[in-house]
Amino acid sequence: MTQLRIGEAAALLGVSDDTVRRWLESGRLAHGGEEDGPRTVDASSVAALMAEHAPATEPVVRQSARNRFPGIVTRVERDGVMALVEIQAGPHRVVSLMSREAADELGLEPGTRAAATVKATNVVVELEETS
Repeated sequence: MTQLRIGEAAALLGVSDDTVRRWLESGRLAHGGEEDGPRTVDASSVAALMAEHAPATEPVVRQSARNRFPGIVTRVERDGVMALVEIQAGPHRVVSLMSREAADELGLEPGTRAAATVKATNVVVELEETS
């Protein structure tokens, strides 16, 4: 089970450390380890909460995002040769297709902290028409 420190979970969720502690006490987030040790958060419960509250994606208007998106893995689907990996990076949902071998070597599972890097030659930038 992947664990995050309370501060790490708070940064990923965009809330305070105290909010994470309250969510742990209420059961909204799962404890990551021993009750008598340092308080940690189960990373998969953070991933589930992020995915549940992810904003609806809308086209970016008049801006181009940077090419590195740190976040947390929210979904991994593996088949015989390929793997689909979804990362929630703040308000951005990034989906990657990679070899199953690469996903296995990286140990990608929901709750894993990861960063998606987008190769700029494959990015399409559009401007929305304004009324």
